[in-house]
Amino acid sequence: MAERRGPDRWFFDIWSRFYDAPLVQRLTYRPEHDAVLRGLRGAGSGQVLDVACGTGLLATRMRRELGARVVGCDFSRGMLAQAAQQRRADALVQGSALALPLAPGRFDAVVSTEAFHWFPDQAQALEEFFRVLAPGGRLLVSLVNPPLAVMGSVAHRVSRLVGEPARWPTRGQMRELFEAAGFHVESQQLVFRVPATLILPSVLTIGSRPA
Repeated sequence: MAERRGPDRWFFDIWSRFYDAPLVQRLTYRPEHDAVLRGLRGAGSGQVLDVACGTGLLATRMRRELGARVVGCDFSRGMLAQAAQQRRADALVQGSALALPLAPGRFDAVVSTEAFHWFPDQAQALEEFFRVLAPGGRLLVSLVNPPLAVMGSVAHRVSRLVGEPARWPTRGQMRELFEAAGFHVESQQLVFRVPATLILPSVLTIGSRPA
């Protein structure tokens, strides 16, 4: 049976205190946020769900740069408290990616950056993303996709040993997961991040729910 245990909430509550640090953002999150924004421009994404929204920095940019109405969802109270304090989303909800507390067909786009590897059942998370998307809606997921499956397997074993299990699929595995959930894969784009790109490449996978 597939492992379903995910990371502990306290881990992210603590991480929320450092999440907005300029160096952390510049090296890890901002390049992926930039890629998501490029992917959304011109797509008519009026209602957007940001899953594992963290402190809401991407939500703020989607509202400001795209004019989108953004709902942020995270299972960490610490992350949501930071986002609420700065009023970075139109609405915030606490919940798991595996059971989104949201109505079906509500969103034009669902985005998730540097979080998919934490979801203990990635196939179920994608089914939930599919459920809350309107027909024709788009899904944009960005995270490290190791070039070889063995690298992801080793990283998974190490993450289990330190008590925070995570799973990093390859680019090909991400495509298979998307397609198994019913999405049409539009593109997979390398996200350039210094210095991680050569060793741990991050990839933005964009898919759409058939109309």
